[in-house]
Amino acid sequence: MVRGSTVSGLGNPHLTTSVQKAALCNNGNLSSVPERLPGNLEELQLNYNQIKTLHDVSFLRYPSLITITLACNGLEKVQSNVFRDSQLLENLNLANNNINIGFEETSLALRTLPSLRFLDLSENKLTDEMASTLLQNVSSLEYLNLSGNLLQRLDETSFRDLHNLKDLDLQRNIMFEIDSAFGSNPKLQRLNLAFNYLPCLTDFHMTQLVVLNASYNFIEWFISRQDLNDTFQLETLDLSNNRLFFFPFLPTRSKLQNLYLSHNILRFYEHLADNRTLQNATTSVEFYNLKKHIKNVTAQLWGDDLHGDVSSLDTLDLRRNRVDYFPDGFIQKMPTLSRLWMATNCLETLNFSTEQFSSNLYELDISNNKLSQVSANDGSLSMLGNLTYVNLSRNNLKELPFGLFSSLPRIHSVDLSYNNIGICLTDERKINTRSITECLQWNNIDSLRQLHLRGCNLEAVPNSAFTGLSLTHLELSDNPRIDVQDSLQCLSRTLQHLGLGNTQTRDIDLSHFQSLKSLNLSRNSLYHLPKSLYQIDLKVLDVRDNRLSTIPFGEARTLASKLQTIFLSGNAFNCCQTEWFKIFESAKTINMVAVSDIECQDILQTTHRVQDSERFYCLEAGESILWYILLLLPICLFLTGISIVTFLTYKPKLLQTSIKKKYLKPTSY
Repeated sequence: MVRGSTVSGLGNPHLTTSVQKAALCNNGNLSSVPERLPGNLEELQLNYNQIKTLHDVSFLRYPSLITITLACNGLEKVQSNVFRDSQLLENLNLANNNINIGFEETSLALRTLPSLRFLDLSENKLTDEMASTLLQNVSSLEYLNLSGNLLQRLDETSFRDLHNLKDLDLQRNIMFEIDSAFGSNPKLQRLNLAFNYLPCLTDFHMTQLVVLNASYNFIEWFISRQDLNDTFQLETLDLSNNRLFFFPFLPTRSKLQNLYLSHNILRFYEHLADNRTLQNATTSVEFYNLKKHIKNVTAQLWGDDLHGDVSSLDTLDLRRNRVDYFPDGFIQKMPTLSRLWMATNCLETLNFSTEQFSSNLYELDISNNKLSQVSANDGSLSMLGNLTYVNLSRNNLKELPFGLFSSLPRIHSVDLSYNNIGICLTDERKINTRSITECLQWNNIDSLRQLHLRGCNLEAVPNSAFTGLSLTHLELSDNPRIDVQDSLQCLSRTLQHLGLGNTQTRDIDLSHFQSLKSLNLSRNSLYHLPKSLYQIDLKVLDVRDNRLSTIPFGEARTLASKLQTIFLSGNAFNCCQTEWFKIFESAKTINMVAVSDIECQDILQTTHRVQDSERFYCLEAGESILWYILLLLPICLFLTGISIVTFLTYKPKLLQTSIKKKYLKPTSY
């Protein structure tokens, strides 16, 4: 297919009109480049064909080509003069082929492209030597993709001719060493090293680099050169999913904004620096070049001086590490920090006063730690005027500073799930004005929209608990003895999601909740759905793990006309009353999640999947099981009689012996 698009001057008479033409020949089972396409083509797509060889004359008819894509062809050979007349070519995609077979001749072909800027050689089974050969004298390249190959070790010769390279993708190789590999690439700004086998990154001195992704390696150390006075342009550093023991040794001057360190084994060791038991312990470590054993880098251990500049940091991701405290001044050195993600660590205390969080702090996630104490004063809370999202779920909290959330003018979402923080009763509000309280009052927090109190052992909830709130999401699941019927009424105008799973809810009136779109009633031992559900415009309904046996025909039709998603697994449905399933199945707009897990039982107590209706054993309408009993009884008696007669016919002696033992007893003299 040939397409043409006109680019006009948008009303400006001084701009000429040009036509860009592209030929889309993907998935055409082609074995060669088509010869009868327009000669002024600028883009030619030949992906997913069977072109094994590019001959010298393949593109002879198309001298205006700017883009050629030949991905997924099994391409093995590219003749040296194939691009001789393609001097305008800028983009070449040879991904997912077999360039490794004829890489030497392909290298000669690439050298004839003076304007080539983008080259994709990913998934071609290329080794270090092959890649080095292919890239010789291709000095115009700006973007290079070598991902998914067999590269192991890179050195100063690997990319020495790529002086204009800006973006390099080396992910998903098997690299374990990259010593001095990028010294000849002064314009390199984006480098992707993810999913390799690198053990460390030391002597980092690429001042021009803006984005470095080294995630999913085996990196234990990241050490940048500390003696450079130049400002590093690095803005994003991703070292997640590695084996970092220490906080990375960052550049002394940088523009770093995003630092991703999740899924490591990182912690701080300042408390060990003055430990007398470690007087004879090693305080420094040396790193040697694995290849030549010439250069070495020395790093000081134990001190938490935060080697480097973090003053521009916006996002710090430390999820799933082993951090049990913040060193003195750690947070204070990040005056622009807006997102701090600390989920799944070992923090035991959090002091907003001493840590001096940035006034820009927007999101704070310290869920799944060991927090038992949170401290704050009025001054520290006043500095958190931008804080919008707070997640303190899954900790050991039993008390919090009084007015913690009501003091935050922009608070939008709070998650305190799986702590032991209650909701203050009316009389407790007058008493609990001290700095620390075991319950919180939520009413009249104007900005709050999402409140998660799952698994907080809540029982009594005062009627005025949510007065003055405009909540859209309220999660109260896993509070088995909670009673919220009356306290929810003030949210009927705004509430969109309500979670009441595992709360022993039997019936609840939601008829006034006209904005409610999502409802969780799972694990509540429900025998039937609340009547009020059919009066509101629900889109998502979760009733898993209840005791529903059926959904009446009329109610099923009502739900099918409104719902988009429903969760039904874990109920003991009656296989002989599954009209609701047929209604839901025929309604193309409703998604029954995990439909293969929805089960039922027939009259023989046999369990089936509801969707396997042909296997059910049910009675027809109007039939009684008594008729089946009366029909089967004579048959059973007849078969029993036949069995006895047959047995006695072939075993007569057994009968005689039995009679003798019972009735013919010997006489005593």
